[in-house]
Amino acid sequence: MDEITVVRSDRYFISSWVSNGVVGSPAFAAYDQGYDVFLGNLRGLVSREHMDKNLSSSKYWKYSVNEHGTKDMPAIIEEIHKIKTSELGSSQNLIGEEMEDQNDDIKNSEIQTSEEDVTKNQPYKLCAVCHSLGGAVMLMYVVTSRIAQKPHRLSRLVLLSPAGFHEDSNVVFSLVEKIILFVGPVLAPLVPGLYIPTRFFRMLLNKLARDFHNYPALGGLVQTLMGYVVGGDSSNWVGVLGLPHYNMDDMPGVSFHVVLHLAQIKRAKRFQMYDYGSTAANMEAYGTPKPLDLGAHYSLIDIPMDLVAGQRDRVISPTMVKKHYKLMRKAGVEVSYNEFEYAHLDFTFSHREELLSYVMSRLALAADAGKGRIKQTTVRLRKPKRVQSEIEKDRAMEYRGADEEIPGEPNGHRK
Repeated sequence: MDEITVVRSDRYFISSWVSNGVVGSPAFAAYDQGYDVFLGNLRGLVSREHMDKNLSSSKYWKYSVNEHGTKDMPAIIEEIHKIKTSELGSSQNLIGEEMEDQNDDIKNSEIQTSEEDVTKNQPYKLCAVCHSLGGAVMLMYVVTSRIAQKPHRLSRLVLLSPAGFHEDSNVVFSLVEKIILFVGPVLAPLVPGLYIPTRFFRMLLNKLARDFHNYPALGGLVQTLMGYVVGGDSSNWVGVLGLPHYNMDDMPGVSFHVVLHLAQIKRAKRFQMYDYGSTAANMEAYGTPKPLDLGAHYSLIDIPMDLVAGQRDRVISPTMVKKHYKLMRKAGVEVSYNEFEYAHLDFTFSHREELLSYVMSRLALAADAGKGRIKQTTVRLRKPKRVQSEIEKDRAMEYRGADEEIPGEPNGHRK
């Protein structure tokens, strides 16, 4: 059980995990520590060729965060599972791998034990390090896998500025939310995907990106404007355009339904699955009139979580990451929280030695389940005086609330 595998997930910038070269990139750092590293990515590239030549653009882009968490991520994890079991010479099925023949009247406790045995008896340990929307997708994957009584195969999650809650955002994002929700029903069939459609226009953007680097004054102006658009976030937005997958052939796009889904989450002020717009459609998808509230099911999470926020992040503010943390603590999840003085893209795109050290220390805990136990009251911060007092105040309120809501369980946490 000493084989440890790391899957790194991001929404758009998969190359940002390796963009700083062999010395400062998170993926190479993990590899140098002896981990097998898989770079997971979600759908979103501009289409070039299809097996089905009649596939329409509206059908190609018809997916939301739901599909990322329930289709894309399971496919990635299962492929890693096949590779690792093949490499390690495992010729027999793991315990509990096939769940289809279980009786309908099996007890929930028995299901939980069986699922835990699957991860415990794997010939490898799988940790995931995710950023931004990748973090929300991984949380959705874990929760929906537990609801479906399927093994998620994960041993630990390290979530860097994870998406999922967005009500605390700047004026620009709030304005975009209202526009998207207002025009969404009309615009979705007409503009299914947001992307640059032709090679010619992708070439122009690529040329502009090179000009931003070649002419520092122009690049600085664009950087300043981009910073204002995202509420003052100081990430290297111009540098991102220089990543390898911004080229004529391949360039990231985004489904309009993903944007609409995020707008729904912001309006609802909860981490929920996609709202199909009608009670009948939601009933068919979830069995309930409203979309599944993922945050309300955090008690199903059965692996350690490490949440990291950026104090200068204006895309996903620390208060929103802290909301994940509070819900997980209340649900009894084994979770830690940390803050760094980073902007949103600094977690993956910039060379940050302290972040690399922190992530490696978290991954090392997965090697030994006993050593991996962390106190839920431990909060590690870079600016302890101001932020620590806020956390302690929040924690005291949580404890009082938990004592009232869950009698018989100290502090509302599981043993």
